Amino acid sequence: MLHELHIAGLGVIEDLELELHPGLNVLTGETGTGKTLVTVGLALALGRRAGSHLVRAGAVSALVQARFDASASAQEAGWAEDGEVVLARTITSEGRGSARIGGQLVPVSALAKLGGGLVEVHGQHEGPLLRSSAAQTRFLDRSAGGDHLRAVEALAREREGFLAARASLAELDEREREREREMDLLAYQVREIEGTAPRPGEIAELRLEGARLTHAERLVGRAGAADRELSGEGGGADRFRAAATELSDAAAVDPDAAELASRAEALAAEGAELAREVREYGEGLEPDPARLEEVREREAALAALSRKYGATEEEILVFLADARDHLEALEGTAEQRALLTAEVSERAERLAVLAVAVSDGRSRAAPALASALTRELEELGMRSASIEVTLPPNEEVTSGGAERVELLFAGGTGQPSLPLSKVASGGELSRTLLACRSVLVDLDDVPTLVFDEVDAGIGGRAGLAVGRRLAAIAERRQVIVVTHLPQIASFADRHIRVRKTGGTAAVDILDDAARVQELSRMLSGLQGSEAASRSAEELLAEAGRTKLR
Repeated sequence: MLHELHIAGLGVIEDLELELHPGLNVLTGETGTGKTLVTVGLALALGRRAGSHLVRAGAVSALVQARFDASASAQEAGWAEDGEVVLARTITSEGRGSARIGGQLVPVSALAKLGGGLVEVHGQHEGPLLRSSAAQTRFLDRSAGGDHLRAVEALAREREGFLAARASLAELDEREREREREMDLLAYQVREIEGTAPRPGEIAELRLEGARLTHAERLVGRAGAADRELSGEGGGADRFRAAATELSDAAAVDPDAAELASRAEALAAEGAELAREVREYGEGLEPDPARLEEVREREAALAALSRKYGATEEEILVFLADARDHLEALEGTAEQRALLTAEVSERAERLAVLAVAVSDGRSRAAPALASALTRELEELGMRSASIEVTLPPNEEVTSGGAERVELLFAGGTGQPSLPLSKVASGGELSRTLLACRSVLVDLDDVPTLVFDEVDAGIGGRAGLAVGRRLAAIAERRQVIVVTHLPQIASFADRHIRVRKTGGTAAVDILDDAARVQELSRMLSGLQGSEAASRSAEELLAEAGRTKLR
């Protein structure tokens, strides 16, 4: 419930404090006094769009503060204090502004999010329940009950999943040609590297072997000369053996020569072994033009790989491993496509089932809602009017279902049923809006309802009917009404008069006597009219009797 509204620097309002009570709060006053600015100020506190044009001339800024009973969401967010929460909005003359909840700076969107659960504002030019098919669809769904609403939510979630899966499949299909080209290239690269089959260190080995084969004749000559030096008559090995014999003889006389004799013998044996290995080296150096050609071709093949895939054998093999992995992943796209295709099909089937369930729920609820609205219109003085709830199909199942909801209005017997916004007059629109709100009063828990100019285009009996309906709603909700009709104002539990003095708006809480005066003014436009006063007293008495029933 809204307890208090403080507005400063807004239009004709300089500084205004307004206390609201439970039940039906009615604001009246002459045109231009600032009645509507009260609801404008409340709308600003609820996060509605603002502009510098709203700031009072000469004021630096406009300020609106609204004190409510704290909702569960406000308490969970830590914005509540002593069971209450304050929403505040500031707008400067330069167009800047700020928003606060419980004294904490917040985005304006936070005001709207929290305020949506605290207050619902209806005006002649708002009518959210009447203006769009989407809003009318939500209205029917709410009237169908909690199980149906859960089915609608499930359908919306499934639709979102279906669209996501379908988009992924379409993207996969769009990339199919590119994927095929990439797979062909990767497969070629893998085959090329695997066909050459490089191994680490092979390039260095081939270079060494190639050099040896290229200079084979020269190396054979050098090896032969070395062999002759080591193995020929009087060669190196023979000299070491002769030295060893001489030193052995010396050792018989001088033991110090024994170590030298041993070393000479070792050198003689090493020389013989070296001579054998040099001979084998020379024998293995026979020129082999065919092998040299093979080596050169292998070097060229590895060099070609190196230019494309890496400077070394290791880098080439890393490239090969990466290419294999990527190729495997791309080849797995076919499997992914099959999975996505199956998912799209399964989601489409579930979506169809949910859409049928939602359609059935709407089909069952539509006649009951139409009857309830028609009864409400009758209560509001439109005895021949009727509402029909139709379900035109959509071209495809959307997040809202396989159909949309459209309210058709017939102003009287024999008149065609046409879309409400196209055929209803201002008075019919206002009362139909009130009828919708009356039906919803048992379907939601918004604690405060605001009606601005709901009396447009009506008067007399219709005004009394609207007043009775507002009073009935106010038994279960706090209702705030801005009105020009005395018939509606007579049902007020708290009557607030807005007046303007010296260009500044002010408010008065009216007692019984003051209410008679205000209703008299509203009835006749004259101050002190005895006839109007008697009519005002009759209105108040009738309203009192109605509320006692």
